[in-house]
Formats: sequence, C-alpha cells, structure tokens
Amino acid sequence: MTSRHHHRGYLVLRTPSGGGVARGPAGQLPLGAAPGSNSARQRRRWYAPVRWKFAFALAAAIAWMVLSIVLARGWQAQLGEVVGDTAAWLIIGGIAVVPGFMNAFLIASLLVDRRPPARELPQSLPGISILVAAYNEADNILGTLESIDRQRYPGPLQVIVVDDGSTDATAQRLAEVRYAWLEVIHLSPNGGKSHALNVALARAEHALTITVDADSYLYRNALRNLVARYLSDPPGTAAVAGAVLVRNSRENFVTRAQEWDYFHGIAAIKRLQSLYQGTLVAQGAFSLYETRLLRQVGGWPHCVGEDIVLTWDLLERGYRVGFAENACLFTNAPNTWRQFIRQRQRWSRGLIEAFKLHWRLLFKPRMTTLFIWWNLLFPYLDVVYTCVFIPGLVLALFGIYWIAGPMTLLVLPLALLVNFVMFRIQSRMFTEQGLRVRRNVLGFVFYALGYSLVLQPACVVGYLQEFLYRTKHWGTK
Repeated sequence: MTSRHHHRGYLVLRTPSGGGVARGPAGQLPLGAAPGSNSARQRRRWYAPVRWKFAFALAAAIAWMVLSIVLARGWQAQLGEVVGDTAAWLIIGGIAVVPGFMNAFLIASLLVDRRPPARELPQSLPGISILVAAYNEADNILGTLESIDRQRYPGPLQVIVVDDGSTDATAQRLAEVRYAWLEVIHLSPNGGKSHALNVALARAEHALTITVDADSYLYRNALRNLVARYLSDPPGTAAVAGAVLVRNSRENFVTRAQEWDYFHGIAAIKRLQSLYQGTLVAQGAFSLYETRLLRQVGGWPHCVGEDIVLTWDLLERGYRVGFAENACLFTNAPNTWRQFIRQRQRWSRGLIEAFKLHWRLLFKPRMTTLFIWWNLLFPYLDVVYTCVFIPGLVLALFGIYWIAGPMTLLVLPLALLVNFVMFRIQSRMFTEQGLRVRRNVLGFVFYALGYSLVLQPACVVGYLQEFLYRTKHWGTK
C-alpha cells in the first residue's frame, strides 16, 4: 500500500458585515491559555516551525529515494536487457522509487505532526448554512436530517435540502418532517449535483456554508468541531474539510475494504496536507466554506469532480484549506465493485479536470505545491502499476522476475510502517471522540495487499474517460 490510496481523494475571517466570522490574532480564538502562562511558554518551547518539519520530511524522503535508486541498479540492469535502460528506470520509478519517496515523506511528516490542544470555545458559535443535494435518497435523507438535529449546534442554523429531480420517494420523505431550520427546494428535471448546490448557495443566509451528503450521519459535535477548526486556523483559511468515514462498513467485503481506505489513507493524507497549509480536496460530502468566497468564485463548477476543482480554485487564489480530523461524518460507501470502480473513475476524472483548469498551481511557490506535483504523478503511477506491475505479478508466478521480484520487497517495510503510524494516529483520534476501531482483519489484509489491483486500473480508465468523453452526470458517490 502506498500513500496514493487517497482521493487526490487524494490543502479569513471577517465581521458578519464583511461576509465572514471574526477571529482573534493569528486566526486564533481569544480564549485558551494566557500568552504568559507556563503551558503557553511550553508549547512555544517545543514547537518546530512548519517549514522545518517540511524540510525534515523532504530530506528523509529524498534520502530514502536515493537509497532505493542505489539498491535498484542491479534490478535496472537486468530489466534493461529486456526493455531498454530508459524504460527500465521508468518502470522501477513507478513501482518502487516514487511510491517509496511518497511513503517516506508521509511517515516523516506524521511523526513530527504535533497539533496544539483544542482551545476553549464560546458558548455561541457563528451561524451556518448547511447545503444538502439529494438525488434518489428516500432511504437516507431523514436519517441525515435527524443527525443534523441531534448536533444541537450552538448558533444560528439553516439547512437547505435540494431534491434534484429524484424519481423515488425522496420528495414524500421530505414532506414528512418539520424542522424550524429546514428549507426544501424541488428541482425538475435533474440538473446535477453542482447545479443543486449552487441553487442552495443562492439561498444561504449565513457567513459559513457547510455541505453534507444526503446519505450521511453526522457524529456528535461534528458541526461544532468543524467550525472550531475554521476559527482556530490562520487567516486566509477559506475552507475546512471534515473527516469522512464509512458508515456501511459491515455490509459486505467491498465496504470492509473501503473502511480502511477512508480510515487510513484518505484521513492521513488530508492531515498531512493540512499540516503544510493546503488540503487539496475539501470534499463535498462534508466541508465548510466561507459563503462570500464561494459566491466570489461562482460556486461549484459543472464538472465530474466539482469539489476538487473548487478547492484548487481557492488554492490558486492564495487561500488556505484546512482539515478537522475530529469532525466526523459517516457516509455510505459503494457496496459493489462496479459502483466502487465508477466512483474512483469519477474521482480520477476530477483530478484531470482540476489540472486542466488550475495547472498554474504547479508553479505556485508554497509548500503544498509538492502535493500538486505529487498528484501529477498519479496517472504515471497508475499506468505503470496497471500495465506493467500487474502483468509482472503474473510472470513472477512462472518464475520470471523481471518486474515483480525480490527488489520490489523493499517497498513493503516502509509501507507496513506507514500503516502502523496511520493506525496509531487515527486510533488516538477515535478514542478522543468516544469511538472504537472495530475488528476488520480481512478488510485490512485486502486493503494492504490487493486493493490496488482494483483501484489503480479503475483510475486509468477514469483518466481515459476524461480525455475521450464529455458526459457529466451524478453517477455514484
């Protein structure tokens, strides 16, 4: 397993009259430890600047990459006799060198990531407008609204549900509930998720807007924690992504495997990116945005990957995007391999869309530019894995070790260490939230050893679809 298992599915504060929320100096709430207190001095004493952490992680990753190249020279010579020297290095780079660099950077960054303790919040929080785009969600929409109601959010609340031309009983289910904060809009015919969200955005009344998927369940204090992260982040923060986890993880083997993808890969990468001040995807399933900035950029674009394209637009304009690892939302993951493949194809198309529109981020001088280049390498890695490594595994079964052989085992120790570190960090967050990591050994074994056999070929097809077809529709989640 490499760190690419993330949806690449992988990052402001103003008075209400300016369209935002007032925060204290450096983006902090005017609460918590006094500047001169012992605890504050201790935090300053042990705090390493983010740029130092970035330099350390980058140095560690480069060192591992150099070691990998040195150790792979024999492998390259043997493979070069078959495919040529250049092709051999391209293959080895996609199988071992680049994934090793990514894993080394990830683990070094996670090891030095020390987030400050949570600050005390005021009893009343700023008003929020929650947008829910629903398409054929009759079985889930009432549960989603109930989970919002149970939040008991300590501030003004507005929820706008857009029934986007559903053909099931979604409209009837929405007619059954009466919440003072609920507004329902019915559209016909179906216009797509981005259109539904933009219709709701036009009715948003508050300075902060949050998107929630219609088949999701907000865990306790999710809204409070998401807003708290926004208030605590530095000035220039335009959005904050919440932590999305799998709700139907016990449904079957497909969802069991995805539980680890969301719990490990996606959350760890978002945490890593937010450490360096730029989460690359504020996912539509659960994220907070400044309403004023959403309107300034024109809302969600009409494309397959509207959330990643919107996030990159904000990043290109110089804003930060944060991540609240303790703001948990559980959502239904695809429960068949067909649905899973379609989902990852859409995510891959969204990545290509983002590069088409915001390629200038590749040349923006900031720490997160590394992750933009990182994302640029995903198509290369996916193609090498799909077209070379998988056939190499078949050859290895017959004793031909040109591609998959002893040298590829060099990636395994670091990958196992990455999994261990991610598990410890995520388990700590679960414990703090009163959650428990359930036993899912079979799902983890497949996630670690076989998940890429399905994921990366699906991504390759998604890249091709974006270049060959222009159809835009809801599809799967």
